[in-house]
Amino acid sequence: MASRDSIERSSSEFGGPGAPPLGVESHGTTSFAGVDGDGIQPSTDDSSAIFDRVLRSDIGLSTLLARLKQSIASARDFAAFLKKRSALEEEHAQGLKKLCRTTHESTRRPESRQGSYSRNFDEITRIHDHMADNGIQFALSLHQMHEDLQELAAEKERGRKQWKQTGLSAEKRVQDSEAAMEKAKAKYNYLAEDYDRARTGDKQTGRFGLKGPKSAAQVEEDLHRKVQAADTDYASKVQTAQGLRRELVSTSRPHTAQALQQLINECDSGLTLQMQKFASFNEKLLLSNGLRISPLKGQGNALGSQARSLRDVVYDVNNERDLREYVTSFAPRIQQKQGEVQYEPHHSLQPAQQAFPQPANRQTSLRPSNQSPQGPSHMHIMNTNVQVSNPQQPSMPSYTPDVGVLNAHNHDSPKQQTFPSSTSSGPPQIPPAQFSPAQTQFPSASYNQPSMLGQVPYSQLPMQSSMAQNGSYLAEMPPLRPVFGVSLEDLFNRDGSAVPMVVYQCLQAVDLFGLEVEGIYRLSGTASHIGKLRSVFDNDASQVDFRNPENFFHDVNSVAGLLKQFFRDLPDPLLTREHYQGFIEAARIDDDIARRDSLHATINSLPDPNYATLRALTLHLHRVQEHSAANRMNAGNLAICFGPTLMGTNNNGNIADAGWQVRVIDTILQNTYQIFDDD
Repeated sequence: MASRDSIERSSSEFGGPGAPPLGVESHGTTSFAGVDGDGIQPSTDDSSAIFDRVLRSDIGLSTLLARLKQSIASARDFAAFLKKRSALEEEHAQGLKKLCRTTHESTRRPESRQGSYSRNFDEITRIHDHMADNGIQFALSLHQMHEDLQELAAEKERGRKQWKQTGLSAEKRVQDSEAAMEKAKAKYNYLAEDYDRARTGDKQTGRFGLKGPKSAAQVEEDLHRKVQAADTDYASKVQTAQGLRRELVSTSRPHTAQALQQLINECDSGLTLQMQKFASFNEKLLLSNGLRISPLKGQGNALGSQARSLRDVVYDVNNERDLREYVTSFAPRIQQKQGEVQYEPHHSLQPAQQAFPQPANRQTSLRPSNQSPQGPSHMHIMNTNVQVSNPQQPSMPSYTPDVGVLNAHNHDSPKQQTFPSSTSSGPPQIPPAQFSPAQTQFPSASYNQPSMLGQVPYSQLPMQSSMAQNGSYLAEMPPLRPVFGVSLEDLFNRDGSAVPMVVYQCLQAVDLFGLEVEGIYRLSGTASHIGKLRSVFDNDASQVDFRNPENFFHDVNSVAGLLKQFFRDLPDPLLTREHYQGFIEAARIDDDIARRDSLHATINSLPDPNYATLRALTLHLHRVQEHSAANRMNAGNLAICFGPTLMGTNNNGNIADAGWQVRVIDTILQNTYQIFDDD
């Protein structure tokens, strides 16, 4: 029994002194950082001994597996960081390049300042473009580091699973053998106690066999035989457990621990290497950008000259020289002086013998030098219609209005000319012209005899200077080129513009004067103003300029109402009857992404004029909702205003679809830049 106990005790030991040491680096720093009971950190030898003892224990493999899992998770975390940082850097660099490109194009426009400012600003954009190139290269490097770390983590994860299965299977075999040994020991002890009682003569009840009750000697003999068999089985189980334990401690466990340590070192070393590269790339990026902003002395550019710093470029802008160059460039456009202005009394105030001088002798000091005094000149003045019908009538003295002279359009008939309205900031004004000898008509009366010209008082000649002052006339302008009630396709074929001029002018006016107006597009304008503005566009939309608020009576709500009126009057709605059901079915989709993509596909199938007009309107309404803090018009409110207007109110079932119409417009406004580009 004593020999059995000694065998049992030896089977529970972790390993003898002859077991090979585990793979611990000789120079020392380990993950153990404990202190002893007195608060003194152990020496390197003590730490190595403790480290080795932990690895040889039953918890050694599980400890290393947990540490390898931490290393893999850390590598993946840093890889995710690199991926996001790469995306941010690439987005920033691409945005910077786009900004440089658009800025370079804008500086080439005639309305932009030229001279030293333009030249140096181009160099500023080139510096930023080079910085964007550096950022793109940095982003590519980070992305490659991310892929390398992901591959490293995946490889170490496969190794971890493999060695986990190998190491734990060896541990499981030892545990199973020891459990079998314990079971054999319990059986052996039980039979030994029974045999001891039978041998010492303890009374036991008789046992029955196949041939009747057994005697005490027979029972003792049977128990002895069973004890011997149990002893043999127990001894073999102990030997098996000892062999597996020795193999585990001396071979399997150290080999698995060494492999796991190697995986940990490789994973940690790879992570450290990528972190070092990350620091190096950051330094390189900052250094490259710094050398672009402030080059070293002697550093040349692509042309071989000394590269200038950003400060030098900015300080090279010469405002005074740019102003002088710009002003002197207009010297060839100076016109010769046409003489002094002279006073010419009205013919009705002159003596009778001078009332009607001969046309050949009639001169005006304000007529341009290249205008023939005998040639008829056709002029339309605000609230005044002038027709030429009788060349035999005596000529009238030239009349020059103060302001409000409008541009003329040539028509087939030489006897009548009509000129649409304009503003002082719109198309240029034509010079004052003469009235040819003709029959003259005024809005209030018609004069057929030359003797009646003198009966019209000078004060009755209308002289209003703006569209707001001349509203009664604008409402009576004939629809020479109608816009309202005409399909977008017909307007495109006639005017050659995919976006109608009335839409362009209204969007421009609201962008300039209405983005901060509370309730824009919700509050209705003045009906009379809308009617007058409509007649102006129906007369000739190309001569309207809403950059001057006087041209729309300083009433931006009427401009908004005019725009909605144009869309309501379209023969076919902007989103077309053909695609109406497609828009409604897309609006019924609950998923936001799927609904957006379905609407995007339907919008792409619209006719070209409808698509271009919808794009311009959507980008404008997006700017309106960006100012919702001031105008109280967010995407939902704008969708309520424009849903029925853009999709039509005459289709069957539109009343029931009103909510879906609003959802269509709201989805478009919420995804403006996903559906339309902002160039």
